[in-house]
Amino acid sequence: MTMKKNELLSLAKPHYDKDQLLELDHAIDIATKAHHGQKRKSGEPYIIHPIAVAATLIDWGMDIDSVLAGVLHDTVEDTDTTLEDIEKYFGKDVAFLVDGVTKVSQARAGMQDLTEYLPQTKDNLSKLLIAVGQDVRVVIIKLADRLHNLQTLQHMPRDKQLKIARESLEVFGPMADKLGMGRVRMQIEELAFSYLDPKEFKRLQNTVRKRLGKSTRKLGGVRETVDKALKEQGISFEINGRVKSIYSLHKKLNKVNGNMADIYDLMALRIIVNSKEDCYRVLGILHTLYQPMIARIKDYISVPKPNGYQSLHTTVLTPSEQIVEFQIRTHDMHEFAERGLAASFHYHEQKSSKGYSKKKSAAVLPTHMQWITQLQEIAGRLRNGEEISSSQLNVDLFGDRIFVHSPRGDIYNLPEGGLPLDFAYLVHSDIGKHAYGFKVNGAIHPFDKPLKNGDVVEVMTRKTSLPKKAWIDHVKTTHARNKLRAQLRQLGVIEGISHAAAIIREKTRKKKAS
Repeated sequence: MTMKKNELLSLAKPHYDKDQLLELDHAIDIATKAHHGQKRKSGEPYIIHPIAVAATLIDWGMDIDSVLAGVLHDTVEDTDTTLEDIEKYFGKDVAFLVDGVTKVSQARAGMQDLTEYLPQTKDNLSKLLIAVGQDVRVVIIKLADRLHNLQTLQHMPRDKQLKIARESLEVFGPMADKLGMGRVRMQIEELAFSYLDPKEFKRLQNTVRKRLGKSTRKLGGVRETVDKALKEQGISFEINGRVKSIYSLHKKLNKVNGNMADIYDLMALRIIVNSKEDCYRVLGILHTLYQPMIARIKDYISVPKPNGYQSLHTTVLTPSEQIVEFQIRTHDMHEFAERGLAASFHYHEQKSSKGYSKKKSAAVLPTHMQWITQLQEIAGRLRNGEEISSSQLNVDLFGDRIFVHSPRGDIYNLPEGGLPLDFAYLVHSDIGKHAYGFKVNGAIHPFDKPLKNGDVVEVMTRKTSLPKKAWIDHVKTTHARNKLRAQLRQLGVIEGISHAAAIIREKTRKKKAS
């Protein structure tokens, strides 16, 4: 369904003040005029796309500057409108956001798949990372743009469908996940997977449909029992069902050799309450009613996921031997699980994310924002001419993450497979420099053994201990590798690049770019 100007303004009316609505009206007029005569592949007027993007941003609860940038996001790249024009009418913030989204589009157009990362794509990748790292709203606008393009992908030729779908799974789905935007990640993954492997998508869809018919009837009785027990305890709650997405099911089946019998969470019951204390009360009541599967109790409230997700998960066995998963969370936790970082941009507040991404120590930075800081650091290194492989980018930015703890209880976010030295350098470069050993969960731990989620890591240091060249093989993150190499150069253990060599490399880089 295509949305018109008046419908967008009606959608926006409850959320923005009179002056902001006038700005939105003006932005739609400018974009409509700029895109006049342009058509989408469907044959419809191009303006339906920016209007759809803006509608999505309103639905996500974004500030007015983001919505204006959503309306105007293609004008600089595709029409005669300039950034100066946008700044003149709507101010520096909106122009900055439009410029950022334009850079992402230009970078994306020149990128190969991340798995085929080549030197000539470095500048494009650098633009992408710099653009999304400067202001989180840039990537949120880009996610809204990508979502609508996926929703209308049927009008594109097959080769374009495959390229856009693959890129969505490799780059934009993980970006949504890192920002905690679970609902958006799921929408992107479902749409992309349906184009990449339509036969498997339909097969799993049919399998889910058949199994849900039986599960829904069985779950009805469990739901009634839980509903009654919670009301008796005077707990205010909402209870509803959650169906596992097709792409999540596909990934899970790959881990269990395709055995559907090993999938316990195809459908789960979600209980939403008013407070954290109520979450734990509900967990206790469920474990009184049913036998818990101890190994499947997950407390993501005390230890959130790296993207900020919080919830209690438990899987129980009912007297009829039915296995049921429950998710328990507060209303705020649920909003964040659905909208992630976008939930931080409240209506009317004009909140810029730049304040979030100022450099702070890893321990105090909100866990779901550590990714933005890591992204900014890598963007800076790419901008300075450093080569970073696709495998390293996948480790630092798009791979799975783990949490580890310091003995004081501070939480640190590392890539899956991260090593003790990665932790030491994340805490502080001097801690890494003077490390001579590690204790993990109270036991001596070797330098080359990966850390696991939830580990408590103690770095043993002494002033006389200094980095060794062999340590280069015992770090996984770009951050640790760069800190270590700088220290080794300073100690004369490895040679720095001579001034002449640096000049030659810079000339070669400029020659390639021209």
